[in-house]
Amino acid sequence: MSLRFHNTLTQQTQEFQPLEGNLVRMYTCGPTVYDYAHIGNFRTFVFYDILRRWLRLSGYKLDHVMNITDVDDKIIRNATKLGQSLKEYTDTYTKAFLDDCATLRLERPERLARATEHIPQMAAAIKQLEDDGFTYRSDGSIYFRIAKFPEYGKLSHNDFSGIVAGARVDVDEYDKNDARDFALWKAPKPGEFNWDTEIGVGRPGWHIECSVMAVQYLGATLDLHAGGVDLVFPHHENEIAQSEALTGKQFARYWVHSEFLLVDGQKMSKSLGNFYTLRDLFAKGFTPESLRYLLASVPYRKGLNFTFDGLTSSKTAIERLRTFKHRIDSAKLAPGTNDTVAGQAAAAIHQFREAMDDDLNTAEALGAVFEFLREANTSLDAGGFLEGNRAGAQELMNRFEAVFEVLVPAEQAGALPPEEIETLIAARTAAKKGRDFAKADAIRNELLEKGVILEDTKEGVRWKRK
Repeated sequence: MSLRFHNTLTQQTQEFQPLEGNLVRMYTCGPTVYDYAHIGNFRTFVFYDILRRWLRLSGYKLDHVMNITDVDDKIIRNATKLGQSLKEYTDTYTKAFLDDCATLRLERPERLARATEHIPQMAAAIKQLEDDGFTYRSDGSIYFRIAKFPEYGKLSHNDFSGIVAGARVDVDEYDKNDARDFALWKAPKPGEFNWDTEIGVGRPGWHIECSVMAVQYLGATLDLHAGGVDLVFPHHENEIAQSEALTGKQFARYWVHSEFLLVDGQKMSKSLGNFYTLRDLFAKGFTPESLRYLLASVPYRKGLNFTFDGLTSSKTAIERLRTFKHRIDSAKLAPGTNDTVAGQAAAAIHQFREAMDDDLNTAEALGAVFEFLREANTSLDAGGFLEGNRAGAQELMNRFEAVFEVLVPAEQAGALPPEEIETLIAARTAAKKGRDFAKADAIRNELLEKGVILEDTKEGVRWKRK
């Protein structure tokens, strides 16, 4: 079967086919850098990562653009309060975001586009919309006249036929049923950051930023546009209106949206004390791999309920996977091939691929991996897992890791490199053979103090980090 996505635009799960060969022109909505990103944000960013990894593994080439929104209402308010320039304020949180992405092993898009580096292009686009009759001016601001775009509402599937002509909204975020003409360009306020452009002095609205950068780098029609479900309206609806008014062409062919993250069944908020950044979780002793696994384990179109028990379960699951990977890589196996085990590995690889092709069903993909893990461990214990079965098991684990990437622990300060661990294990084995059990115990304790746990098995010594 072929790769399929649920398209928000058509409300159907459709076979994915780019416009040009195997090139995927993809735009994803990035962070608004007014504060540290929280785990709800990273639910969406991990989804982007899983999406782009599976596209590549499916044979596609990527031209992926993600924006950095470094000017909006919140940013201006906060920077002004601190007496900082926009760049000084947003650089801090942009760096923190990119550092967090690296910690969670999120692949970098082919291009990161900062809004403030594209102001002249935004002004030119607004000028074109103005010349084509899609806008009007009021109190120094320029608004998009949504009544001029009859298809408004086709993404959110809301009926806006009864909109009040001329009703305007100046804020970037508003109620999902509140369709109003939105600001493309905002008049300057006293003391507020602004730019002097061909359409006057002011600053861009949030929605025009993404349209301009997407079209500039990817062309008039994107293959795929992704974001959180909270962006469907008004942000993505407004993107479609202004982009298609500009180009006269369909803006994006496939729209994919990830669902919300709740914390213990509630919406995350600072007032409830359930608001967490990556730094908060790592300070509590949780690892990047555990968070990445948890965020990736629930299919993107299903709501994810974050709990600390869930993080602990993710850690346990990762330990099982790491132990199994080490076992199949290092076990001394009898020659030959067990056809039953080979069939189980082939079936698991097929099921993994089918699940991921089915709108990135990560839960089903994980189910295929763990079912094979159970079967293979049983065969290993019984001596029925043979040398010829090693490659099939490794192929499955390699495919798993290419998507989920949680098997190799994050490097920690002072952590022993694998080669040094193996050297100490060899020294311990030699000490035991020489019946120097005191030295063998000392080496085990030394490794334990440095976060490495040893397990003696009939296949040899296994090790894992705490």
